[in-house]
Amino acid sequence: MLIRKNFSEDAYKKAAEPKELYIVPDAGHVDLYDRVGLIPFQKLADFFNHYLK
Repeated sequence: MLIRKNFSEDAYKKAAEPKELYIVPDAGHVDLYDRVGLIPFQKLADFFNHYLK
């Protein structure tokens, strides 16, 4: 599987704080549309709950 992290890494560098780069193991961009089981919902919830108070 070809994983192109450069787009994510570029966006991360340009983003303001708070930010966190999380690479989903064994998933490409399109996988996160179709393979819902790969989406790290708890990781997302933890981040947003912490920073969107």
